Amino acid sequence: MIAYSSQPHYLLAVDCIVFGFDGEHLKILLVKRGLEPEINKWSLIGGFVGANESPDDAANRVLKKNTGLEGIYLEQLQIYGEPNRDPIERTLSVGYFALIDIHKYQAQINDDYHAEWFLINDRPKLIFDHDQMVSDARKKLRYKAALHPILFEMLPKKFTIPQLQILFEEVNDTKIDTRNFSRKIGSTGLLIKLAEKDKSGSKKGAFYFKVDKKKYNANFQAFLNLIPNLKL
Repeated sequence: MIAYSSQPHYLLAVDCIVFGFDGEHLKILLVKRGLEPEINKWSLIGGFVGANESPDDAANRVLKKNTGLEGIYLEQLQIYGEPNRDPIERTLSVGYFALIDIHKYQAQINDDYHAEWFLINDRPKLIFDHDQMVSDARKKLRYKAALHPILFEMLPKKFTIPQLQILFEEVNDTKIDTRNFSRKIGSTGLLIKLAEKDKSGSKKGAFYFKVDKKKYNANFQAFLNLIPNLKL
């Protein structure tokens, strides 16, 4: 048996890709890096894993420390381990992606680390391999959105069909025919129509809906045909 002490030792970090939806646009939350190398450049929200914590615990701690966010949807993406990804020392990073309704959590976000929202397609260049992480997370988000109700983590409890359509379009980076979308979404039977209307956009208004998660979980296949030429 090869002794542990004779093996190379590496640092372990976590990096969190936080996606948010404000009712109109898909955005990503970034911070200014606070240490060298690449100090003061835009970065994902990350940090090192402590000696007595799991990567999951570290990701939740780092998110709360750097942004104030806690209790949000967080899922492990993959491990990034190119030998030269960090120029200072060999560092493996466990990537995570998070999904939030920006309006719901806006009050939680602190200014200590200058966390800032950017349009997903109009973000600044990121340090290290963070742009690759964002690309991978977006692909995973598209895939998961086709199979599970995770996009509803980014919507308020009650929402309109136009809001839902915009979110699907933003996540999949494609335009969807409005009549077709409304017809298909109605045919799934997975949404519950409410009596209340959103009249912020017009006098006629748009009815609010909420998702029936029990039906969704039992019949998630109903959403698979909502997005033509889904980019998985």
